[in-house]
Formats: sequence, C-alpha cells, structure tokens
Amino acid sequence: MTTILVTGGTGTLGRPLADRLRADGHDVRVLSRHARPYAVDLREGGAGLDAAVAGADAIVHCATMPRGGDERAARRLVEAARRARVPHLVYISIVGVDRVPLGYYRSKLAVEKLVEESGLGWTVLRTTQFHDLVLSILAGAAKLPVMPLPAGVSDQPIEVREVADRLAELAVAAPAGRVADMGGPEVRTFQELGRAYLRASGKRRPVLPVRLAGKAYRGMRAGGHLTPERAVGKGTFEEFLAGRFGGRR
Repeated sequence: MTTILVTGGTGTLGRPLADRLRADGHDVRVLSRHARPYAVDLREGGAGLDAAVAGADAIVHCATMPRGGDERAARRLVEAARRARVPHLVYISIVGVDRVPLGYYRSKLAVEKLVEESGLGWTVLRTTQFHDLVLSILAGAAKLPVMPLPAGVSDQPIEVREVADRLAELAVAAPAGRVADMGGPEVRTFQELGRAYLRASGKRRPVLPVRLAGKAYRGMRAGGHLTPERAVGKGTFEEFLAGRFGGRR
C-alpha cells in the first residue's frame, strides 16, 4: 500500500483526488488548514508539516492561494519533503503560466521552478481551467442586469474528476518531469459559455462582450491559456451544467 499526502485535500481538486486514491487502496493523508490529524497552514509557519510528510511515498501538491502565498508554501513543502526524503513530488499547474502575464500565473510558474529544482523526483501536470471556476465567473457576471464577458476570449474548461484521475495515475508512477498538458474537450468563446450557463440556470440576461486592456487580456485573446492540441478531456461544459442544475431547459 502506498502512502500519499495530498495538500489542499479538502478543496475542489484535492477532495476527488483523495477519494480516487482511497478507492484504489492507497493510504491517503489529507493536509489542509483544518483537516485533522494533518491540519497544517503552509503559509504561516507550517507547524506539523514534518509529521505529515514523514514516511510518505509521494506528495501531490494541490493547495493553492490565488490571493498570494503559493511560493512561500511550496518552499516550506519542498524543504520538509527533502528532510523526509520523499521520493516523488507531484504538482498541479495551469496551461499558459508561461504565456499569460497574470500575477497568479507567475506565482504558479515560480512554484514549478521550485519543484523542478528541489532535488526530489518530480512530476508537473498543467491543465486548463476547471468547469467549477468557469461557472463561478459566469455566475458572478450574471448577477448584473447585463452579463459582461471578455470579448475575443475563449476557454477550454475541463472536468475536475478527470484531472483527479490523471493525478492519481501520476502519483503512483515514477517521477516523469513535465508531462503532457491536459485540456478540456472543447474550446468555446466566453459568450458561448455564458449563453450555455443562462440556458441551464433558467436566467435571462443580454450577453455583453467587453474589450479589456492589458497584457494578460492580450495573452488570453491570443489563446495562451489554451491547449487545443491536447483536448483529451471528455466531459463537456453542458454536461457539467446539467449535473449542477438538473438538466433544466
């Protein structure tokens, strides 16, 4: 039986990953700020981290903080993994972190470098945005009388459980370095995704394409966050919405 530590193990990705690993017969340690017995705040001191990593065969690092702190947390995790001589560190990243100049993406790219230079066996998987994230963006925009969405920008959302399945495979395999990107099955404009959300949720809003400024917007208009050549996901956004809203039409 393999012992695998999942950081961020109560989150959107960490929870289904932990479930999949347990179903496969592995001993799973879930690490988050409040998950007992491995309640560790990677941002603030990391108390209890050495006990969490001791004896682990692999660590899958899913914990992330879009508001800052990822690099500090990753550095603490890498140092603890070195002390415990953990043989394999797996990191989940995002397609386009080296092409779209968002602050959060820069931080993810910096963590990739920390992992690669850790001296540990490592694997990095980049994926496109999860369905859940796209839904939250659209739901926020739909709170207004008019639904503003970025003009000329597409997305390639992917089902989070498919990502969890892939990470579970990687965690029990040998360290593989940077593996092939993983993208959702379809590249769709934000206007198309917005209209799909409105149909599924039963809301009525005019969709308003809005041109934005800045290098990050230009990078996304250029498709820097997409990987159409790696559209390996199966679950579509409409299928995800049907599961969330009960197939309403």
